[in-house]
Amino acid sequence: MNTWFKSGSPWVWLSAGGVSISLISVIGLLALIASNGLSYFWPSPIYQFDLKDELGNNSVVIGEIYDRETIPAAQLAHTDIVLVPGVETVERLLIKTGNRELVSLDFRWLLVPQIIEMTTPEDLVVIERRTNGNFYGRIDKVIQAGEEVSLAQLPELLERVNGFQADIDALQKENIGAINYQLERQRLKERKHALDNTLTTQLSQQFAAENSQLEQDYQVLEKQLLALREERARDQLVVIAMDGQKLTINFEQILNLHFNNQMGTFAKIGVFLSQIGGFVSDDPREANTEGGVFPAIFGTVLMVLLMTVIVSPFGVVAAIYLHEYAGKNALTKLLRIAVINLAGVPSIVYGVFGLGFFVYMLGGSLDQLFYPETLPSPTFGTPGVLWSAITLAILTLPVVIVSTEEGLSRIPSSMRLGSLALGATKIETLWRIILPIASPAIMTGIILAIARAAGEVAPLMLVGVVKMAPNLPLDGNFPFLHLDRKFMHLGFHIYDVGFQSPNVEAARPLVYATALLLVTIIVSLNMTAVSIRNKLREKYKMLEH
Repeated sequence: MNTWFKSGSPWVWLSAGGVSISLISVIGLLALIASNGLSYFWPSPIYQFDLKDELGNNSVVIGEIYDRETIPAAQLAHTDIVLVPGVETVERLLIKTGNRELVSLDFRWLLVPQIIEMTTPEDLVVIERRTNGNFYGRIDKVIQAGEEVSLAQLPELLERVNGFQADIDALQKENIGAINYQLERQRLKERKHALDNTLTTQLSQQFAAENSQLEQDYQVLEKQLLALREERARDQLVVIAMDGQKLTINFEQILNLHFNNQMGTFAKIGVFLSQIGGFVSDDPREANTEGGVFPAIFGTVLMVLLMTVIVSPFGVVAAIYLHEYAGKNALTKLLRIAVINLAGVPSIVYGVFGLGFFVYMLGGSLDQLFYPETLPSPTFGTPGVLWSAITLAILTLPVVIVSTEEGLSRIPSSMRLGSLALGATKIETLWRIILPIASPAIMTGIILAIARAAGEVAPLMLVGVVKMAPNLPLDGNFPFLHLDRKFMHLGFHIYDVGFQSPNVEAARPLVYATALLLVTIIVSLNMTAVSIRNKLREKYKMLEH
């Protein structure tokens, strides 16, 4: 036994066991997130529950089963529910009933002893709407241009209204949005001339003529928009709710319509993939509890890319200075200690620093110097994607510096001396010999920086991220990339949906789905960086030897 311990085998097995447990834990966590997140998009059966309450009254509930749980029968002692003698636990079901215009909450608990019959009629329909959530019930009539038509016309009418909606969105975001942006720029240009006392009569007339032309173009587009809205609102759907009440839903409010109980496996797979695509590509709705997360995906990726572009050169240059140029003195030791300590500073402290220094001080100064015409409304003196990227760049800077310096330290000094002996300058040695060999270590630091920055939320809450961003930082208006705008982030979206949502039950599946998407994006960014690192390692392998 003593020989076995001295051989080091126990520590090898202990390390392997630790790695195995960690790997199993990570895989189990990802499986839990994936199962809870992806199940949200699968078209579930729609049930009709015939109930009898403790007073003997009959009622009908229609909806999807979201959850099941068992509760002690003692919790029902204060009610008049009659239970089977000897029963200690009672099962209850969480049902999503939707129909928010009829009931205050679109979820309710049903006790299994109160259910007389549970069926899945094929005529039950789930209608996904732009407002008021899903509707569960039956279709009574399809009204096309004031006349009743058959249910067979539904796909055609839905395709028609979706086409008009796409035209409306394009008209609002691209054409009307561009005119509003130009009008605002014209207003700011005129105000800047007025502040500089350079606003002549000729300039005023020129601005007035340009604004008049823009207003005329706007009126034309507004008429087109009203015509499209009238066409979109032409058709209606008369439906019957679970209480027998009839409602009229305009097709302009309908996003999707499915008879889940009539679907086969392949039809459900098609709907499943379609809903995942909509989740990734659509904008959020209903206080982020429905719809997609595309603005959050875009904001997360853009912020991480900007952060990477900022932190990479600064981190590499700082590491080169500390290892190649700085002398071995007390100042250099102090700098290394400061870099190491910066890695342990809580991220929220970086957020406070970014808010105070970058936003208020630096951004406010930029507004005073270059954007006086916009004041008192700030341009860069307010949280935005630029300040978020710089703040996270400072947060991840120690990681890049330490990783790059470790890569530089592994390069033997004989390679530097040999290059200098052959007549190369120190800069040429660094550029052609040292940096190529150290590039895998540099990429390792960048990978670690991306992994940390993509998941940070606390500092972003202070320097740029918001619950809902009306415009993306990238659009078709000059200068195209608007670094002063606020943005959405998947990490903050998870926090907002999970802890600030007015409808907790509806938001819970979205938390898992968004978390899975965030992990997927982080893994994708890391795998891209890892592939680049491996290619660099293979490319400069011979140079190392």
